[in-house]
Amino acid sequence: MKTKRRFTFALALLLTLTAWAQNVTPVRFTTQMKQTADQQAELLFTAKIDAGWHLYSTRLGQDGPIEATFHTDKIEGATLVGDLTFRGKEVSQFDEMFGMTLRFFEGSVTFVQKVRLNGGPYAIDCYLEYGACNDEMCLPPTQVEMHVKGNAPGTSQRAAAAIPTTPTTTPTITPTPPTTPTSPTTPTSPTTPTPSPTADTLATDLWTPVTDQLAAFNQGDDTQDSGTTSLWYIFLEGLLGGLLAILTPCVWPIIPMTVSFFLKRNKERRKAVTEAVTYGLSIVVIYVLLGLAVTAVFGASALNALSTNAVFNVFFALLLVVFAASFFGAFELTLPSSWSNKVDSKSEQTTGLLSIFLMAFTLTLVSFSCTGPIIGFLLVAVATQGSILGPAIGMLGFATALAVPFTLFALFPTLLKQAPRSGGWMNTVKVVLGFVELAFALKFLSVADLAYGWHLLDREVFLSLWIVMFGLLGCYLLGWLKFPHDDDSRKTNVPQFFLGLAALSFAVYMVPGLWGAPLKAVSAFAPPMNTQDFNLQPTQTEARFTDYELGMRVARAEGKPVMVDFTGFGCVNCRKMEAAVWTDPKVSQLLNRQYVLISLYVDDKTPLPERQVVTENGQQHTLRTVGDRWSYLQRTKFGTNAQPFYVLLDADGRPLTGSRAYDEDIAAYTEWLNKGLDSFRHAR
Repeated sequence: MKTKRRFTFALALLLTLTAWAQNVTPVRFTTQMKQTADQQAELLFTAKIDAGWHLYSTRLGQDGPIEATFHTDKIEGATLVGDLTFRGKEVSQFDEMFGMTLRFFEGSVTFVQKVRLNGGPYAIDCYLEYGACNDEMCLPPTQVEMHVKGNAPGTSQRAAAAIPTTPTTTPTITPTPPTTPTSPTTPTSPTTPTPSPTADTLATDLWTPVTDQLAAFNQGDDTQDSGTTSLWYIFLEGLLGGLLAILTPCVWPIIPMTVSFFLKRNKERRKAVTEAVTYGLSIVVIYVLLGLAVTAVFGASALNALSTNAVFNVFFALLLVVFAASFFGAFELTLPSSWSNKVDSKSEQTTGLLSIFLMAFTLTLVSFSCTGPIIGFLLVAVATQGSILGPAIGMLGFATALAVPFTLFALFPTLLKQAPRSGGWMNTVKVVLGFVELAFALKFLSVADLAYGWHLLDREVFLSLWIVMFGLLGCYLLGWLKFPHDDDSRKTNVPQFFLGLAALSFAVYMVPGLWGAPLKAVSAFAPPMNTQDFNLQPTQTEARFTDYELGMRVARAEGKPVMVDFTGFGCVNCRKMEAAVWTDPKVSQLLNRQYVLISLYVDDKTPLPERQVVTENGQQHTLRTVGDRWSYLQRTKFGTNAQPFYVLLDADGRPLTGSRAYDEDIAAYTEWLNKGLDSFRHAR
């Protein structure tokens, strides 16, 4: 009951997070200046980070996400000492998208900048800039300001009074033309007018807030909750694993024996059915406890780290290779026979529910040689998805599939006569599972290869190995290849023929990937495209503009709708969307021909010609860079601050339909683009 309540609470929490408004504030800072000696002090920026979010550390490099950096607008009577440091537990993980090890913090962290007071009055206006992400979105570069002033020991108050005070009036924004970075995506045609925003630019319709209109559009969005969906996928993965385990020679022959035992030892059929159902529920309890034990041993943070930790991935890859060899017939993975004998004897000495539970436990021990590799693979795959409840949910699905036949055959004993008999086909199931586990071992080894820079499993090498593996699987299913446990008289039946045909077809499908074809069916498993040396696939979709006003002016001149893409150079999920969705021919054609695509990088560090001070939510903020300006546009006009964020507008800045965020559903993305086009045409 307690586990059920936890599961229900977790699902409710996931639903709440998905419905959460996009204008999120997962990181909250407090600032203070702490004097450590007469002329020594520390500027402290202390962050509290919501669960599921991480705040990036310092000195990550230019090719990484937004790192924590310290900046000063004014410093008088003091001198900076050293670089920005931190106090907190730093987590290191390799990130496949960036191709580098990233360092970040979870829960809390304090950034420290030491200063030396020169004596006399001092004034420091400074700010900390940081970036934060979760699994679905990233915040734009965010600034935390600190203004301190005072008088160092041994000076007069008159001298301190000479320090200028912070203005108490609220300045209004005075926009100036932002510099547009020179890039291949910025049009240079002399026929395209270049706008020169005036002081009234932000007051035009282009900057007018449209949060209410977007909210009205988004109310009709029936996108399924991603968190709940992922848990259902984990459950289905476990269910599939359990169904496969049933078909192995360690489990299938035990089913009729166990059901017959319950029916024979009880004269009353009702009691026999009750014991069989209890037996099935005991199997569920045992495997769910195993899943909970995995979470308890590793912990929530460790489960999140498994997906990118190189050492774990090497271990998992080797473990799956061992499992595959076992299924191929090289050896059998068995637990000590004394364990099963001891539990079996205990079940005979006890009565009631405990004896049935011990019988179920005996099944788990006896069938380990077949179920162990499946359970191991399932736990590895689920744990690396970073879900705290994942192992337990996966084992729930596995045990449910495993327990259903015992209950079903106890309720309907006549079905036992119609069930397939044990035979060589069960060994075929084991060999097929061996090929699958060997293929997935390469996936985990690929992560380690990227982490250490071995370049042993670049994309074309990975695809070559998969092509060979699935080709050999097809040959085995068609009877052209045999393993030690196979019967010499084994023949290919109809189901094996179609499975072999599918395996060979899949191998042929992957061949064009050696020359750079996207291969979306395996994009989640293969190394990133940038690891491929030979690539004939051109880039299909690029933004025409990286300036909002310029793109909107061209859209008005061409009579086209606009898609504004709020993105970032350090946004992982933005790159995933561009690789998985924008490369689709239908999406690419719509974005290139029907829309004017504007990509606004919220982490663009190009300085504005003149800093702009704005008042937002009762607090003053300074816009220093082009990225600050686009982030301010996203927050004030659209009421969001997470990337990626996509919105369809007409040339006057009015939304045509609801917005979209990270979601790799190509069909839904295409439908959304077409819906925006229809709305634009009807409004003209």
